[in-house]
Amino acid sequence: MEQPRRYPIGIQTFSELVNKQYLYIDKTEYVYRMAHGNSKYLFLSRPRRFGKSLLTSTLHAYFEGRKDLFKGLAIEQLETEWTSYPVLHFDMSLGKHMDRKQLENFLLYQLSGQEKQFGISTDIVDSNIRLANLIQHAYEQTGRQVVVLIDEYDAPLLDVVHEEKDLPVLRNVMRNFYSPLKGCDPYLRFVFLTGVTKFSQLSIFSELNNIQNISMLPEYAAVCGITQEEMEMQMDKDLDVLASRLELTREEMLQQLKDNYDGYHFTWPSPDLYNPFSLLNAFSEGRLNSYWFGSGTPTYLIEMLRKFQVIPQEIGGRKCEASDFDAPTERMTDITPLLYQSGYLTIKDYSAFSQLYLLDLPNREVRIGLMKSLLVNYVQRPSQINTLVGEMAEHIHFGRMEEALRLMQTVLSTVPYCEHTDYEGHYQQMLYLIFTLLGNFADVEVRTPNGRVDVVMRTHSTLYVIELKLDKSAEAAIQQIDLKQYPERFALCGLPVVKVGINFDKEKRTLSDWQVERV
Repeated sequence: MEQPRRYPIGIQTFSELVNKQYLYIDKTEYVYRMAHGNSKYLFLSRPRRFGKSLLTSTLHAYFEGRKDLFKGLAIEQLETEWTSYPVLHFDMSLGKHMDRKQLENFLLYQLSGQEKQFGISTDIVDSNIRLANLIQHAYEQTGRQVVVLIDEYDAPLLDVVHEEKDLPVLRNVMRNFYSPLKGCDPYLRFVFLTGVTKFSQLSIFSELNNIQNISMLPEYAAVCGITQEEMEMQMDKDLDVLASRLELTREEMLQQLKDNYDGYHFTWPSPDLYNPFSLLNAFSEGRLNSYWFGSGTPTYLIEMLRKFQVIPQEIGGRKCEASDFDAPTERMTDITPLLYQSGYLTIKDYSAFSQLYLLDLPNREVRIGLMKSLLVNYVQRPSQINTLVGEMAEHIHFGRMEEALRLMQTVLSTVPYCEHTDYEGHYQQMLYLIFTLLGNFADVEVRTPNGRVDVVMRTHSTLYVIELKLDKSAEAAIQQIDLKQYPERFALCGLPVVKVGINFDKEKRTLSDWQVERV
């Protein structure tokens, strides 16, 4: 009897995946390419839970010469020598929420674990001296150059990236720790660092100025994440099982997966990349939930959105040069680098003429999750809005737009707002969030030209063209729809078109009137 597929949820150790026969999407061709490239110092930036730790673990097994683990994988046909090198593997992901002393002790703890495998005992309290001694001792003891792998190098800094007081202190601790790497060059075979953000080389790697950043190189576009081809070839049977569990056709299910979890690009051109954490969880549970966003919205991201006064409508649709987003985060003048490097924005297009990239939200999971997390800035009880959206979606799905708007009117008139709501933009932003969240249940495109909220919503049976006014009238909203000839633009969509004009009364803090007209 065929054993059910085992999905590696939260498992980041390559040997465990192989030995316990978990699903492994073969990335070993990239491992070989990295190990035999022009530079032996590499840096890779990818969002959290995107496979960086598994890639690092795979490199660890490869450099230890563990040929048995790579049977049947791409690298088996590429590598002929399988030389075993001493490997120092540092995982910085646990070094979070620490002050200076705690971080220094954490680094010494990390070093002591590595020292034991070489029989080193020392009382030295300077982490940089300990690291230099460890590298030299490993080289002398084995007669081979040393491999240094540093996973999530920036984890101790992420939670203070918005703090002017603590960031420089902790940054200096990390800079001191990494400082021996350049001086130890003769003893090093390969150095690989992963992280979410890109801190400047001067601030952390003050001496190590020869790191090759492979984050935006086309040849490494799919080094982390899962491509459409990888999913359909290596998970073919899994797709049929998931479609059956969701009671969808294979084509319908593929589209749902793409809408929710696909859409990442870290260079251009690039294949579409699925978020591996969300995709594997969906297969494991047989449901299309918000897995990546639900695993933790970083506090630092929300704090930085507040610091730079970014409103929801301004998060996506950014055109910029590569230097504007593939840039050090501690000197950024706007939030674009952090949004991109954290995975909340991704590359959606590129113009070779202007050399400008278009950055936007990658997929539905990120769009809905981010907007939900921002609700707390507008209402005191975000759960009320979430409930409102769910109930509105049900009415709209069954063609009851009038009831949906009546419900919205009632709830908004009773919802407690946050402070400082006496300006027009607050209500525009709140309504933008509400309509965007409806995209969790239907295809919704929300645009804000000239400060308005324009919505095009497609359900299984109807296409709604919605115009919203503030302190005017629903009739004026309908006239605006007719003036822009929206219905004619969507005449070929294959669905009945319904015009919806809505007026919001700022004094009453809710809808005052609306009109619903079938074209």
